[in-house]
Amino acid sequence: MRIAIARETDPGESRVAATPETVKKFIGLGAEVAVEPGAGQKSGILDADYTAAGATIANDAAKGAEVVLKVRRPDTAELKSYKKGALVVAIMDPYGNDAALKAMADAGVVAFAMELMPRITRAQSMDVLSSQANLAGYRAVIDASAEYGRALPMMMTAAGTIPAARIFVMGVGVAGLQAIATARRLGGIVTATDVRPAVKEQVQSLGAKFIAVEDDEFKQAETAGGYAKEMSKEYQAKQAALVAEHIKKQDIVITTALIPGRPAPRLIGKEMVASMRPGSVIVDLAVERGGNVEGARAGEVVEVDGVKIVGHNNVPGRLAASASALYAKNLLTFVETLIDKKTKALAVNWDDDIVKGTALTRDGAVIHPNFVPKPAA
Repeated sequence: MRIAIARETDPGESRVAATPETVKKFIGLGAEVAVEPGAGQKSGILDADYTAAGATIANDAAKGAEVVLKVRRPDTAELKSYKKGALVVAIMDPYGNDAALKAMADAGVVAFAMELMPRITRAQSMDVLSSQANLAGYRAVIDASAEYGRALPMMMTAAGTIPAARIFVMGVGVAGLQAIATARRLGGIVTATDVRPAVKEQVQSLGAKFIAVEDDEFKQAETAGGYAKEMSKEYQAKQAALVAEHIKKQDIVITTALIPGRPAPRLIGKEMVASMRPGSVIVDLAVERGGNVEGARAGEVVEVDGVKIVGHNNVPGRLAASASALYAKNLLTFVETLIDKKTKALAVNWDDDIVKGTALTRDGAVIHPNFVPKPAA
């Protein structure tokens, strides 16, 4: 069994799909591991580190490989080098990318989307959304502090007192919780909001104050899978009014709200941005999905009347070594479930909920129920 670790072709991607530690584990499972030259360079992993772990370095690493591990979905050129029937595991970004899914189906590969991992206990160690969002939440606070022209904690000196920064986190998923924890560790006065009532206790347990319109709709605003539901226009208007008043007093705002398969919800309009004091900072972690903040631009830090709006792409990749270590471990624990420990060969259980939840293509067709092409009218 040959496992290939591909070098990412997207110039903005600094992560890699395996570390020397996971390479050793794959070899222990009976695999031969081939790594493309320079695959780990942006994550601080040298080719020599991979060879020391037992891998081979080869330009044609994916040729003949039964499994190809990547960070991002392969492009058409990459697919040409993959063996028909190969398992390709990556963050596939399938929503709205029908042509890319068709290309993978036409190439005959079996594509697994790691971000579609079911939210079940057995799959927690495979959950790339959580591992990467955790780092994004941390980095958002670091990026905000770098752009903010003042100290975050209260500082009492002989020359006077510097007040603590007021930091508001919008969206309390994994990224939001880590942003709250990081902002608190750095000495900020932290508040947070979310439409899911279950997170109120979590926010308070981290020492932050919860801000929300807590009506009947709010009490039922969570799906069975733990995601936020899209709220009614009436609720959104009430929540927006509360948030607008709160934002005026904030120094830093971090937005993290995403709804799977939909554009990011707009949380902050230009009027709210204009209400903030010059020198304030907004970090939009949803900028690659259309953004939570009006005026945010992907890959840029823009300034509007003295307020900075930070819209970095691939925020986990800004901590490439840490992000790669966690992502590689997610992939390892997933791929382990596809290997028969006795025969040391691939043995995919197509009835496994984890497989059914993540498999996008098989036998030349798109098979995931959320992405199967609809017949023409």
